[in-house]
Amino acid sequence: MVTCVIIDDEPLAVVLLESYANKTPFLELKGKFNSAIDALALLNQQPVDLLFLDIQMPELSGLEFSRMIGNETRIIFTTAFGHYALDSYKVNALDYLLKPISYPDFLKAANKALQWYELVNKPEGKPSELPTVKLEAETIFIKSEYKLLQIELRKILYIEGLKDYVKIYTEGEPRPVISLMSMKAIEEILPANRFIRVHRSFIVQPEKIKVIDRNRIVFGKEYIPISDTYKQKFNDFLNERALIPKM
Repeated sequence: MVTCVIIDDEPLAVVLLESYANKTPFLELKGKFNSAIDALALLNQQPVDLLFLDIQMPELSGLEFSRMIGNETRIIFTTAFGHYALDSYKVNALDYLLKPISYPDFLKAANKALQWYELVNKPEGKPSELPTVKLEAETIFIKSEYKLLQIELRKILYIEGLKDYVKIYTEGEPRPVISLMSMKAIEEILPANRFIRVHRSFIVQPEKIKVIDRNRIVFGKEYIPISDTYKQKFNDFLNERALIPKM
């Protein structure tokens, strides 16, 4: 098992990372802290293999704290600010996760830590006993109005892009979740086998489609256009499933 500690001054971020760590089979969470100073006592007495470490924190920043930790502990930085990426690699971080963090991204970074752990601890010639795992996330966390909201993938109908924002429409909810992020960013965190882009401004979940009317997908009173750019890919999807002449 790869032992780990979470350090982040945002309580919601700690809760999110804790949930990710607890459902990752090869991680063993040893502690969670809202400041690097509070974590020092535990780490001095009981070093761990891995830190999930926020960068911008009061009193002692993650970058400053990382320089105080021995080489036996590796670091995955977590932050809301992309401009720290270069600094994180200067202190030999394993990975750099930009908030809001999805479970697939978390798992990818954790697998890097596992590979490092096995390389350091596996006797020569001994087969690995801790294989990496690939798990498909069932939820994503989206930042909306200074909150992290957990959204079940199975409930998403479609996503609409509007300049620098996305609007996520879900079953049973009268209003969409609005988040400051690009369509490209959310497309990257959604499972490609469950969602398909049909327009520059729209991503849909195919299994939720009930009606297609004259090259438009119908969700209640809303009509989602299928643009020429994405039409072939969408038609390929339909042709794999439709009991009608190919389009």
